[in-house]
Order: sequence, then C-alpha cells, then structure tokens
Amino acid sequence: MCPLHGEELHAGRVTEHEISDPALGDKSDAWLLGRARELIASVQRSGKPEQVEIIRTLDSLLEETQRRGEPILVAQMLRASALSRLITASKTDEAEQQLDEMLAHTRRHGATLLRADAHALRGRRLVLAGHEDAALTEIARALALLDDPPSQELGLGRRAWDRLLSTALNDCWIVLNQIGVYEAAEEVITRAHQAVRDSAGPHEITMQLMNRVKMLLGWGLRLERIGRSDEASEKFRTAASMAIAVEAPFAESLFPRKAGVAAVEQVASLAAALALAAPSEAHIDRLRRLRATPLFPFDNPLLSIALARCLESVGKQEEAFELLLEDREHFPEEYPQPSMRIGIIHELARFADRYDLGDPRAQLADYAGALEAELWSMRESQSAALDTRREHERLSAMHGAITQQALQDPLTGLPNRRALDERLRGYATSSASEPLAVALIDLDGFKGVNDQRSHADGDDVLRIVASTLRDSLRGDDIVARYGGDEFVALLPGAPLHAATQAMNRAVTAVDELPRHLSHGVTLSVGLVALRAGERAEEVLSRADASMYQAKRRGGNQIATSAQIGDEAQTEPKNDPTSDADEPT
Repeated sequence: MCPLHGEELHAGRVTEHEISDPALGDKSDAWLLGRARELIASVQRSGKPEQVEIIRTLDSLLEETQRRGEPILVAQMLRASALSRLITASKTDEAEQQLDEMLAHTRRHGATLLRADAHALRGRRLVLAGHEDAALTEIARALALLDDPPSQELGLGRRAWDRLLSTALNDCWIVLNQIGVYEAAEEVITRAHQAVRDSAGPHEITMQLMNRVKMLLGWGLRLERIGRSDEASEKFRTAASMAIAVEAPFAESLFPRKAGVAAVEQVASLAAALALAAPSEAHIDRLRRLRATPLFPFDNPLLSIALARCLESVGKQEEAFELLLEDREHFPEEYPQPSMRIGIIHELARFADRYDLGDPRAQLADYAGALEAELWSMRESQSAALDTRREHERLSAMHGAITQQALQDPLTGLPNRRALDERLRGYATSSASEPLAVALIDLDGFKGVNDQRSHADGDDVLRIVASTLRDSLRGDDIVARYGGDEFVALLPGAPLHAATQAMNRAVTAVDELPRHLSHGVTLSVGLVALRAGERAEEVLSRADASMYQAKRRGGNQIATSAQIGDEAQTEPKNDPTSDADEPT
C-alpha cells in the first residue's frame, strides 16, 4: 500500500475499460489490493462520472474481500472505499458509513494500525465538513493508538507493518497540515518517514519530500500573517532545499512525469518553493505554465502567491493583483486547507494597501471578514468540541466495561484465567497478602454430565458450582474459572489450616447440592501456600499436583502440600480441625 499523501496522484487516468474487473473471484488478494491502489491513485484527478464509477468498482472489490474474510485485506479495502468518497466532493457524506464499518471491523479483529487510520480518515471528513476541533479530537484518538502500537499484529510481515504504520501517520499528518497545526504535523510526518526509512523506495521518498514542502510553505505563509517574517523565510528556504533534493528520487518514482524533465518543471509545489524562497523574474514563466496545468487545482493558491511575488519583484504589481483577485473569485469551495483561502485574501489586502490597487478599504474589509469567519467557525467548533468530549467520556466508560468483560468468564460471571493470572502475579510480588493459600479445584464426574446428558446441562452445573464456591468463601477471597471444569480460589491472609477449613466448607456445600442441580458432581481440591519468591505458574503447578492426589484417592476431598516439602497429604472432607497439612 502506498503510505503517503501522494498515493492519490501516482497513477495515470483510469479508463472505463480499465475500471471493469470481471471474474474477481479468480483474482489473488494481492491483485485486489493492487487494483484498489490504482483506483485510489486515479480518483482525485478524474471527472465526476469517472469518480462515481471508480467508487462503484472499489465497492465491488470490497464485497469480494468481505466474501474471503481476511481481516487485514477487508480493512484495507474499507479504507480505499472510504477514501475514494472523501476525495469525491459530492460523496463525502457517504464516507461516514464506510468509516464506521472500518472502525468496528478493526476493533473486532485487533487491527490497531488500521483502526488508527480509520480515526484519521474521520478527521479528514470532519475538516471537509468544517468541524476542525472535532477533527483534531479524532487525530488525538488515532495518535493515542499509534504512540505505543503492538510490534506486530495479525501475522503481518515487518515491511507490511511498517507501511501500514506510515500510512496511518501520514493520514494524521494530512489533517494536521490542513488545519494548520504545523508543529504537530512536522512531528507526525517525521515519524511516518522513520517508519519506512529502511524499506522506502524512490516513490515513498519523493512523496515524503513533496508533502513536507507543501507543509513548510503553508507554515511560512501563516507565520508571515502574524508578523514572524524571519521564521517564515527560514521555512521557505528549507522547502526550497527539499525541492532540489527531490530531483534524484523523483526520476525513479511512480509520480506521473515527463522523462528527462526536472521535478520543479513538473510539480507545482516544488516550483512555488523555489519562488517563495527567492522571488525573481527567473521563476515567472515556469509558474505561469504550471498554474495553467489542470492536474493540480489544489496547488493554485500556492502558485498564485508565489507568482504574484515574482511579478512584484519586477514591478508588475497590478498584474500580480489581478491574478490574485481572479483566484479569490474562483477559489474552490471544497479546498481541503481552509487557511489557504485566508492566505490569498491577505495577499490581496497587502497589495492593495502597499500599491494603492483597487479599493484598499474593500480588500481590508474582505480580509477582516475572512478572519471573522474563521473566528466564528472556531466558536462553532467549541460546541462540536463539547460533543466530542462527551463522546470521549462515553467511549471511556464503554472501554472500562469492555475491559471488565475481557477479564470475566461469560458463562459463570467469575474472573477468567487472564484476571486470575494478573491477580496472582500481583500477590506473588507483594508481601501485603502474606500468607496466601491457593486452591485448584476440579469437578469429579463432570465429563459424564456432558456425555450422558447435554452440554447445556453441563453449563448449568458449572454456573451452580461457581455460585456455590463464591458463597462458601469470604468476601475478599477470589474464585476464578481456570478453564473447562477447573476453578482456582485465592485466599489472601489465610494460613494453610484456615484455608483448609474454608475449602472443606466449599467441598461439603457442593456435595450437598440437590441432585437435580449438581447431577452428582463433587470437588477435588489441591491446596497449597504461596512461598516467598515463588512465581504464579509455580504455585499453580504445585496446586495442580495436589489436586491430582485428591482425585487419585477418590475425589470429593482436599489434598494439601506443606509449605516445607512437597509431600501431598489428604484432608477428609468433613474434618475441619485436621492439621495433617502441618510440617512434621
């Protein structure tokens, strides 16, 4: 998967014949994913009818991957389907359904990187809808997942994992760059580069450099608007250096290009970087030609500002003003970087004020109105922020419930093996619970219930025994389902003789259950005391050995091992005063 913003630009126009993909069932997974990349690469530079056809084709690819059921492939195809809608202006709202499905799918299958990417794409949709603060919250969610991602998941190879990480980070960067949070954007795009630096080919390097050039130019223009001209000039110079550095990888990249022609002669943002760093007549013809190129409509504001400054440098202020005015009147409504609209208006106001062009008061009023509109959108975003924070709290509560469920056995309601292991490890590393008795409990005769009656009856027996065990022990004792028909009880603060009395109560209580409830099952219990410095798995292994002693001696009883020595001894089930567990 091409992990960078330029994935939307790297292929040529897709024809109607190419869009038709018969017999998808005969295609490999790699072919389906490669086809999706080609379509995404083409959709941005296609006309509306062709964009709609590309979306339809991507949906058919999605249906095929869903039929196959490979989780990562399905998530990647959901991403492609959603992204194609985000790129197509009239289909942006439709992306919500795809992104919701992508989030649910990635949560269900533990695909952390693609789940983060789904949040990043939701942020992109929110920017297009004018909800920048809510978009920022989505990016925060994405980055929280990416700050400490699993080292590998769902069988991905290292190269594929790195590319998915870079893709998710880059999608976060796109949103941060669009809303002008440049410091954070710089950090994120650096991480995206680091993720693939060892495996990146010429195309990835090219797109990384191009993306950073665009970011630095937008950053510099914003710094100028708040009077930080020296810092702005430094951003422009850095961007120009990168524009020169991109030449070598550009010649080997997948970017649509003319062979033997320099990158700055073909790529609008690179040409703008050189011009903004040092405005002069030398750039004018190149910028005029690129500005007339229909392939890069979103680069026009950068080109116009750069060209206007070059015209200004040779005394053609009026021509520069008319050029900016034309762009102001034809600024696309769907432009994905709102701050660039203000950049054009600011430039117009500057020219009008400095050179007495047009009506300076009208231009200044226009600029003030644009700033007021931005402030108003920020005010509106506060309401969106409130809703987002409330949603965060709801999700946090839901996460707590999900975490609780992850530690609970769904059949008996007891803590499960994972919860037991965590609690036992905690006891093993703390002296606060000393002494600690550990009982491993197995059901005698349970297999017969399943074999001779039904598994539903077996489940009922497990629930009844679980409830009986819990009721027989103290409130701060822990009973967990260990697996199958085995349970473990932890009795903190109980020496072995006191724990024996407690477990005798449990053995007796199960033995005396009505026959129609217990179906005759009884308990075999192995009881041991946790030793100083003993690991959790070691104490459970000793308890398991003692439990088998009880089973070999007929069951329905407790076998204990002394704290010193491992000789297993048997406790009669109704003799709570027995001290046979004590060392001799």
